[in-house]
Amino acid sequence: MTTILVTGATGRVGRHVVAGLRAAGVTVRALVRTPDQAGFPADVELVKGDIYDPAAVRRASEGADAAFLLWPSFSSAGAEAVVGELPRRVVHLSSLNASSGGVWGEIEQLLRAAGKDATYVRPGGFAVNAQSWADEFRTGDVVRVPSPEAGRSLIHERDIAAVAVLSLLDDHHIGRTYELSGPEVLTQTEQIQTIARAIGKPMRVEALSAAEARQAMLDQGADPTLADSAVTYWASLVDHPEPVTTTVPRLTGRPALTFAQWAEEHAPDFR
Repeated sequence: MTTILVTGATGRVGRHVVAGLRAAGVTVRALVRTPDQAGFPADVELVKGDIYDPAAVRRASEGADAAFLLWPSFSSAGAEAVVGELPRRVVHLSSLNASSGGVWGEIEQLLRAAGKDATYVRPGGFAVNAQSWADEFRTGDVVRVPSPEAGRSLIHERDIAAVAVLSLLDDHHIGRTYELSGPEVLTQTEQIQTIARAIGKPMRVEALSAAEARQAMLDQGADPTLADSAVTYWASLVDHPEPVTTTVPRLTGRPALTFAQWAEEHAPDFR
């Protein structure tokens, strides 16, 4: 591989993908909406455009050997035309729940139908999503969540990126599906207390009802179907926590990063 296109390059995972590819010595090209605000080193090629615009994806893909695909919508509408413009070799940031359908499963199917040499990276819950609690940490001493005892094996965004970079650099990963998680299951209460220890501030946890949790998501702009499924999913994790996989250590040769490590790194966000 000599030139690799990264979509979602300015996002939480994408920035680490860019950094990993640069460290490997390949040419990195990023599709970004606002190049002047991307904040990348000068050696990153910037193509202005939107992932939803097939013409922009075609321009960004020209001469690229492979692409990292992050489809940012909860709908696959318009994705078929975009997938068709990508290079033949694609690493897709999918989801642990892709086999159950939904947008991630639909994008995987589109990649297969288009004959792409794809690798499907399927992480579970992102540790970085805990940043949604940051305002409550900064302004008070209570965090309110649905299903406080829901168990999640949250994965550090750097571990997701590490597997994506490995997959982009070696054709051995073509056709593979990699289910990723962090190294342990923590309940939401344990996650909150882990962050509290990292910043040295005692915090209490209160439970949101299902109706309150749904309304909170709607207030943040979530689709009603997504809000309903998320609340149902959190409740299911009380008795059936997310699994722990060994994919990250197997592929990277080092232990997966813990949620405590993530909390220490991101502590300033919560102070």
